[in-house]
Amino acid sequence: MDCKSVFVLLLSIFIAPNSLWAADDFDESRVYREVDGRQLRIFTSMPKTQGDGLRASIVFFHGGGWTGGNPDQFVAHCEHYAKLGLVCFSVEYRLLKKDNSDPPKICLEDARCAMRWVREHAKDFAIDPDRIAAAGGSAGGHLAAAIGMIDDASVEEVSSKCNALILFNPVYDNGPGGWGTSRVGDRFAEFSPAHNISRDDPPSIVFLGTNDNLIPVSTALKFRDDCIAAGIYSELHLYEDQAHGFFNSNRDDGKWYRETIKSADAFLRHLNWISAQSADSE
Repeated sequence: MDCKSVFVLLLSIFIAPNSLWAADDFDESRVYREVDGRQLRIFTSMPKTQGDGLRASIVFFHGGGWTGGNPDQFVAHCEHYAKLGLVCFSVEYRLLKKDNSDPPKICLEDARCAMRWVREHAKDFAIDPDRIAAAGGSAGGHLAAAIGMIDDASVEEVSSKCNALILFNPVYDNGPGGWGTSRVGDRFAEFSPAHNISRDDPPSIVFLGTNDNLIPVSTALKFRDDCIAAGIYSELHLYEDQAHGFFNSNRDDGKWYRETIKSADAFLRHLNWISAQSADSE
């Protein structure tokens, strides 16, 4: 590799930290937002058959502590649910710099914009605008939970609030003693889903390993119980001795990916978003 090629590679790493990955596993990508001189993309996995009526959809947000990660984290999940007739999206969003202590304001802004974009383009994808789930892992789980539970202060005609939540070891408690406190500080009420639970929030399913070093089991139990107390349907699935990120399809030959997705299928069947026959055929 010559000097010019090395320079271009290094420049791309520092300017566009989550652009150095292949998007070939998705069916297409579109720009959902232009901001800070960047075009942010949303990647789509489409059902192979048309089906009857409008389809449910899932919008995935990757993890990485708000400072890293790529939209390809949930390729396997997108492929699975596309086979079951759902339209799946995976979102590229702006990342925070590791050398500062900014709160995840830009990440949350992008997540809300992506959700609004999907709802605005519901007709293009034959999507039911009232059956759009948000899903994510770790910091991506935080973003998903945030757009489901924290009211959007911006005045927009199209809502950014999702209709269901699928959360994989989400860092959704950012209050005192919770994950991310060093970034949000005394502004945790603006960013912490666990501190914004209200009756109009969507149903949720949460997956957590009991050996997660970022999220205590007590935090997940409290979140579930607070949701139920507010009248919101909420499930918590605990996995003995599993650590943070256990659910990824590349862990343990996909064992926990298969286990968690089986429970997520059941959750979506409970919501009548997928049929028992389609889930059982997978």
